[in-house]
Amino acid sequence: MKNILVPTDFSENSKTALKYAQMLFGALECNFYLLYVGTLLDVKADTDALADIGDGPTGSTKQQLQDLLDDSKKNSAYAGHSFYALHEYGFFVPTIKKHLEEKQIDLIVMGTKGVSGLREKVVGSNAGDVIVKVQCNTLVVPNQVEYIKPMEIAFPTDFNIFYSHGILRSMTEMMHLGKGNFRIMNAKREGVVMNPEQQNNKEFLLDYMEETFPDRYSFHSLTNKSAKLAIQCFVESRDIDMMVMVAKNLNFIQQILFDSLTEKISFHTKIPFFVIHE
Repeated sequence: MKNILVPTDFSENSKTALKYAQMLFGALECNFYLLYVGTLLDVKADTDALADIGDGPTGSTKQQLQDLLDDSKKNSAYAGHSFYALHEYGFFVPTIKKHLEEKQIDLIVMGTKGVSGLREKVVGSNAGDVIVKVQCNTLVVPNQVEYIKPMEIAFPTDFNIFYSHGILRSMTEMMHLGKGNFRIMNAKREGVVMNPEQQNNKEFLLDYMEETFPDRYSFHSLTNKSAKLAIQCFVESRDIDMMVMVAKNLNFIQQILFDSLTEKISFHTKIPFFVIHE
């Protein structure tokens, strides 16, 4: 049984993320925990909504969460999926961490609408905080995602980290979901050579893939002045369905997901990011 936490603010982005996760894990038994974290300002608004005279407390966040839960149950096509509502007031990341332990969460799924301008970031502040501060695998789903299982998975890396058993296990689980291909890509600047540690990490990863998925992986070395541009070209040329990254490699993640964009990058608008923690 897989336990999946889906934070929601009732936006279309968060609903898209939930639907994508249901599709992705359709063959597995899963508990989906739908979490709304309200601020202290929401307490008064919810109290006022509950006191309204008329058709009932339809404006309260508690009722919105219940409506989302009911719709998810009603529209779910997967018999092995169960849904639970979690409603709290407080700070976002500490609340996430609390439920991570209490519910033994295996995966966090979050929606993001992506950037709308050249200087904005690929992921929003809440998703960014979860990736950096919460030790749990996180799937970030853009609003324009296609509801298909990942047949082409890209793994951009600079080989600056060692790929532990936990990292490899998470990669393997994602490959099994779509029975697709794993494309390892190294974007580097012209003239830059890998150091011995990077070379060892590369050989270890390729040896694992050769032993585990001999016909379903490939390695690609791309030279470009910008890693983001190299990834953009790779995603477009390979019809990539998902991108996998490792949270431990924070510098690389910051470069790809968190830094303000100086070029027009669009791969984030349709491609989910699967960020692995050890």
